[in-house]
Amino acid sequence: MGKILVIEDELSIQKMIEYDLRQLGETVVCASDGLKGYELAKTGEYSIIILDLMLPSMSGFEISKKLRTLSIRPHILMLTAMDEEINKIEGFDVGADDYVTKPFSPRELTARVKAVLRRQKDSVIQTGTLSYENIVIDLDSYTVKSDGEPVTLTLKEFELLKYFIVNKGKVLSRDQLLDYLWGYHYDGDSRVVDVHIFNLREKLPVLQAKMKTVRGIGYQLV
Repeated sequence: MGKILVIEDELSIQKMIEYDLRQLGETVVCASDGLKGYELAKTGEYSIIILDLMLPSMSGFEISKKLRTLSIRPHILMLTAMDEEINKIEGFDVGADDYVTKPFSPRELTARVKAVLRRQKDSVIQTGTLSYENIVIDLDSYTVKSDGEPVTLTLKEFELLKYFIVNKGKVLSRDQLLDYLWGYHYDGDSRVVDVHIFNLREKLPVLQAKMKTVRGIGYQLV
């Protein structure tokens, strides 16, 4: 998926958002000025834009409106200190997809971003096949083959393998993996992730060398 662009002129808020999103393993670019943010946004490199409403040189309204006229379709999440209904309606009219009103909790913002990222990834990989090394996943029939031979995985193992392949190269924390497989409010033992990783490595030997343990954080498919 694309990167995340944060256009916010309050540096304390900008840095907080940047830190929280980087903790999710996402690539984040920041701008403190509306015009600079627009120049970055119009490249089309960003799947999500977190956009402050009131900015120097160009407002969030203007940026969103210009992007839509260019037929660029990132998910736009607007930040605003104003809570009046008229501002929200205007924002939706010019292309905002969601709103967060300041002050907001970091957990609320990251939860919304994670939901968007999940929807975007799922919309891309609902059908067809994914491949990695000697592994081929058929997303239509929920089957996996290794060197052409079928491998039996549980549903959770299948979803976990798919998630790693889509996010190959990224370090994924246990919390991220729990969130993806069991939902945001899962309160079980995080060691369940380790058990599923162990099973995948046993069933798909190529993963024994390719699925790395990142001490104190989680795992990475290299």
